[in-house]
Amino acid sequence: MKPSPLGDVWMGKDNAPVTIVEYASMTCSHCAHFARDVLPKIKERYIDTGKVRYVLREFPLDPLAAGAFMLARCSGDDKYYPIVDSLFSQFNKWVVQNPIPPLREISKQFGYTQQSFDACLQNQALLDKLEEVRKRGSQTFNVQSTPTFFVNGERVVGALPLEEFAKVIDKYLKA
Repeated sequence: MKPSPLGDVWMGKDNAPVTIVEYASMTCSHCAHFARDVLPKIKERYIDTGKVRYVLREFPLDPLAAGAFMLARCSGDDKYYPIVDSLFSQFNKWVVQNPIPPLREISKQFGYTQQSFDACLQNQALLDKLEEVRKRGSQTFNVQSTPTFFVNGERVVGALPLEEFAKVIDKYLKA
């Protein structure tokens, strides 16, 4: 899979034998569950051991999800996954009626000021690129729901439990 229009940010080795590409939305409860409960175990078992390269691609289902991804992207590659992890772990705090105050508080933990927070969320070029990523996922890879994964190109839909996901990964490690 070619890199996204925004460029890919990944965890793991460049040359890992297995690549997992996840299309997720920051406001998707199943994506948050996967990020909190399954991904850390995949990271420990496969990513940290050099077996898997993991790429998260933005597939915002609504403007709030787009804004959350924008905050992760504006922070730079080194803070991208820490912000995404923080947002997913605090999902119930900011996916609410008035999300701006909790998003602002979370972003402060990563060095955002009021000015940089506002500037990021007003970055139309970044928003347009996020939409390109989502559109490409939908039109080119037929992503229709989140989370949707591609494990070495094989489509896997839904937040599977670790052992089910491990079966897919292990199949490619044995190949």
